[in-house]
Amino acid sequence: MNQPETRTDRYIGKRQARSEDLRLLTGRGVYTDDVSLPGMLQVAFHRSPVARGLIRSIDTSAARELPGVFAVLTAQDLERYQPNMLSFFLAPPVVPVPLLAVDRVCYVGDPVAMVIAQDRYIAEDAAGLITVEYEEEAPVVTLDDARQGPLVHPGTESNVAAATGADELDPDLEELLNSAPHLEVIEMKHQRISQSPMEPRGVVAAPQGSGEMTVYLSCQGPQLAARWFSQAFDLPQTTFRVISKDVGGSFGLKGQPWREETAVVAAALILGRPLKWIEDRLENLTSANQAREQDMKLRVAFDLEGNLIASHADYGINNGAYPHGADSNIAVMMFLWAAHKLQAFNFSAKGWFSNTVGLGAYRGPWALESLAREVLLDRAARKLKIDPIELRRKTLITRADQPTMTPMGLALEDISPAECLEELLKKVDVAAFRIEQAEARKQGRYLGLGFATYIEPTAGTAGVIVLISESCHIRIEPTGKVSAVVSTHSQGHGTQTTMAQVIAERLGVPFEDVTVYEDDSSRGGYGSGAYGSRQAVAGGGACIRAADLMADKIRAIAAHVFEARPEDVFIRGGRVHILGAREQVYSLRDIADVAYAEPERLPEGMEAGLETQYRYCPPALTLTSAAHACVVEVDVDTGFVRILRWVSSEDVGNMINPAVVEGQVAGGLAQAIGQVLFEEVSYDARGNPTAVTYKDYMLPTIFDVPVFEYLHGASAPSQTEGGFRGVGEGGCIVGPPTLVNAIADALAPFGELKLEFPLTPPRLLELIEGRPMGRRHG
Repeated sequence: MNQPETRTDRYIGKRQARSEDLRLLTGRGVYTDDVSLPGMLQVAFHRSPVARGLIRSIDTSAARELPGVFAVLTAQDLERYQPNMLSFFLAPPVVPVPLLAVDRVCYVGDPVAMVIAQDRYIAEDAAGLITVEYEEEAPVVTLDDARQGPLVHPGTESNVAAATGADELDPDLEELLNSAPHLEVIEMKHQRISQSPMEPRGVVAAPQGSGEMTVYLSCQGPQLAARWFSQAFDLPQTTFRVISKDVGGSFGLKGQPWREETAVVAAALILGRPLKWIEDRLENLTSANQAREQDMKLRVAFDLEGNLIASHADYGINNGAYPHGADSNIAVMMFLWAAHKLQAFNFSAKGWFSNTVGLGAYRGPWALESLAREVLLDRAARKLKIDPIELRRKTLITRADQPTMTPMGLALEDISPAECLEELLKKVDVAAFRIEQAEARKQGRYLGLGFATYIEPTAGTAGVIVLISESCHIRIEPTGKVSAVVSTHSQGHGTQTTMAQVIAERLGVPFEDVTVYEDDSSRGGYGSGAYGSRQAVAGGGACIRAADLMADKIRAIAAHVFEARPEDVFIRGGRVHILGAREQVYSLRDIADVAYAEPERLPEGMEAGLETQYRYCPPALTLTSAAHACVVEVDVDTGFVRILRWVSSEDVGNMINPAVVEGQVAGGLAQAIGQVLFEEVSYDARGNPTAVTYKDYMLPTIFDVPVFEYLHGASAPSQTEGGFRGVGEGGCIVGPPTLVNAIADALAPFGELKLEFPLTPPRLLELIEGRPMGRRHG
């Protein structure tokens, strides 16, 4: 009997070129602003110029009289559509979030009225003609203001938007901290940042004659957006067909439709006309949800050998004006010491309302935990006179320590930051660097080497509504080609390629024969799309299960029709092989002909056609681990930082496509560089945003980002289909502490860094010029 041939059609693990790139690079992408419909009108918003105040009157008469204006709407006009605008995360329900400001404004940029006109130019001109009388009040801008100042939302008990942890200190924990041989304390302030996707937010809402609504939306998942509109307007989910073709980045900003997108849908329901709103960059920088702006006081007790004893963290986040994701950000505490050997830990975490733009998710929303922890470990190592690598070797949980339970109650079975660190050290020669560093300092050059480790929760499902199962529906067409509708969604992730790789390998067909669709809520089952580094784990798992079901059906049909044993049937290269004295080979089209056109030839009880579907729910938590190293040079005359080298050692399980993995890591690291060195959304004392263009809000350029080096581990978690782990947010989590530790190492002769970000040249020069020893030119 012939034996199955050695497989040459392996796609999982292959650096497969992305199938979507040619279309996008040749200008054939379809973004929300590319949508043009007959009779479509354009929307512009009139926004508040004051951060806090009462609305005394609104005069829209001049705007309404402008030729080309179709309608001007205020909160009163949208009164019948005041949907539940709460985040999918927990938030205090006592704070209503109106589509348009009703009787008060809560931040500069708060939408007060919307103009619908023939084109955007007329709409913008008309919005400028609206006159609003405000009774301005003193705003609550900073975290300190929020803790001590007046109520942002009158009628609430305090400015606390969300809280977790213990309000009172634990006496036993305090005893451990205060009696320890060494207590390390750091206080850190992380600036507010903008997600800054290349494509800002946008929506086209098109009422259909059937009473349904087609919504073209730049979002992270069309199925989840359809569910959002259904809940917001209390209408069946099938009322809303959400189409999201190509999306130019999101990074958490487009996780759910927010006030403006929902207001456009409400206006379309009222007016019965298709409406378009595309956010401009000024709106994006001043009115779209932002991220970070956190502070933390972290106390950690060590023994004299560097072992961890206990820790307490006091964490706060400026949530902005409305409840949108504060509690998702305070999840920072869950992972602060999750990968470390620590006896006791407690914390207090609070999100605070202020008269600033609301905070939403941003790639790795818990990233401050890694930044605070890793910087503190380096500081403690210097004071204890222990090498920072040795300190991490003492404190990190290794594979030999697992399974184990963290002080926060997380069960760990398969993390490997310690092992990633050891692999990293094979690539980074620390001893050689220290020699180079010492020689450079003699020449007045300041080099630094920084390390950091982290674990990243990926594809979590436990109790969070946006982090659930994903689906895959596979159909073999009568032509023998394969189409798959998946609930993943790309904003540059390459999922149309990676999901096709998974299906092609498991089904035994050429990659080129698989087409993946993921852009239309009416096409497939409900899913979350792009959240929490989940698409490889959850989406890939669904594709594996659906493809395996399809392969089983094809084998069963072939065995029945051609009188063979199922175990003698295999699929390779898109052809069905039947082993025997003389091997038989059939095309998938031959099998499809039977399945669709000759159902009487199918096995008894088998459904006609070639379609399978599977909804995969991954384990409650799948963790990715990594260790990074960075080498920098700081010019002590200018304060400028130049990154010389960056090495990443990641345990991402089985990689579907190494090029896509490395692209995700590189993108996160580029954003990490921006957070540490450049980016900052700031407000003046009156709550006015001061970074309103990219001249003021600085982003890293290609000249600021080095060529990254990658080391990949493959200790696949046994509980996930395919052994996949997520990787999308890791660079943004581990990148900041790696870079900060490198800068701190370079400037160690001048003292400790003040941990206020970004570390701009003027801030670094404050340290350098305050302690001028070793400066060049005397």
